[in-house]
Amino acid sequence: MQKKIVKMFDEIAPSYDIVNRIVSFGSDKLWRKIAIKKSLKHLPKNPKILDVACGSGDMIEEWKKYTDNIIGLDPSQKMLEVARKRFPEIKFYQGLAQNLPFDDKSFDVISISFGIRNVVEIQKAIEEFARVLKKEGILLILEFTKPEKKSTIRNCIDFYSNKILPKIGGIISGNKEAYEYLPNSIQKFYTLNELCEKLNKKFEVIEAKNFKLSPASMIIAKKI
Repeated sequence: MQKKIVKMFDEIAPSYDIVNRIVSFGSDKLWRKIAIKKSLKHLPKNPKILDVACGSGDMIEEWKKYTDNIIGLDPSQKMLEVARKRFPEIKFYQGLAQNLPFDDKSFDVISISFGIRNVVEIQKAIEEFARVLKKEGILLILEFTKPEKKSTIRNCIDFYSNKILPKIGGIISGNKEAYEYLPNSIQKFYTLNELCEKLNKKFEVIEAKNFKLSPASMIIAKKI
């Protein structure tokens, strides 16, 4: 299953950024800005950052406003090709979240934006995050989560995600199946509270919130 997901991202890599901007109306950039600013309050100066599931580098673009001490990792070679062209000064690794190619206690912060729900072995990835983070290191997660309960607004969001997004994404990328998978994966994923509970053995959740008028959520957690 993990190989199939990686192959899908290889196929949509060239158009991934432009589709994200269009289907989210640019909100994905705002979510990243907010999350990073909130995380900085818990970090030392010039923190060493690992951006997991970095994709084409959107989260790295935001981190670079504060530091260049960043490493990116992603399982998709095609996504990394895009990221390396955008940020030739950043070091990138190809690898999985559940098998990080780094030494223990190597980083002050790990960020993973809209990638953890595509990790097949989430608990193993969480253990790896804790392993490579320094004492009291910070884990920043941005992800689309299931709602705790349905609402009229959420029903409208789900209609857009399930009916409109695949058509737009399919037209631009030429891969409608990929943009059918992405909203479906949200429905099969955790709620924000459930995702926080997955972290409990290794992390203390400092802040968790749902962004208004979207399925996007943010978690900032400290390594125990």
